[in-house]
Amino acid sequence: MSEHQVYIIVAVDQNNGIGKNGQIPWRLKGDMKFFKEITTKTKDPSKQNMVIMGRKTWDSLPEQFRPLPDRVNLVLTRNADSKFEGALQASSLQEAVELAGAKIEKIFIIGGGSIYQQALEQLDLAGVYITQVDLAADCDTYFPEVAEKFPHETSLGEMEEAGIAYEFFLYERE
Repeated sequence: MSEHQVYIIVAVDQNNGIGKNGQIPWRLKGDMKFFKEITTKTKDPSKQNMVIMGRKTWDSLPEQFRPLPDRVNLVLTRNADSKFEGALQASSLQEAVELAGAKIEKIFIIGGGSIYQQALEQLDLAGVYITQVDLAADCDTYFPEVAEKFPHETSLGEMEEAGIAYEFFLYERE
């Protein structure tokens, strides 16, 4: 298996909703800042983190942010002919994790729904970062319940923005 620590990072609403029509149903600057900080920051300055996402998640990123800066981007796709400017690609999560070389410190699974599901089933995850948004959004994609698998909950802070409260958590095995 991988010698890298692998995490999921996701923002969910009160019903574990994560998206609608391929987009996040809320815009929270503080959550975006948290996401960038967690997925970019390394202990070893000579290393970078890797973000793994599905094609739809890649497509949902604004073009000026593709690839996500200061991170190795990897897109999962079954279409070998696809090209993702500035990103690696793989056809499975296992292959994606194996592509993380010695220069990678941590790996973050950043979506979407089916990729999160596969990661929970197939990978030995170190933990799950969840931003809990105090909102019942109109969603068509949901994040699975992880409390059973990752019972140790640590609050990493809370914020409020545009009348919407949200809290950052890290869920780990122990």
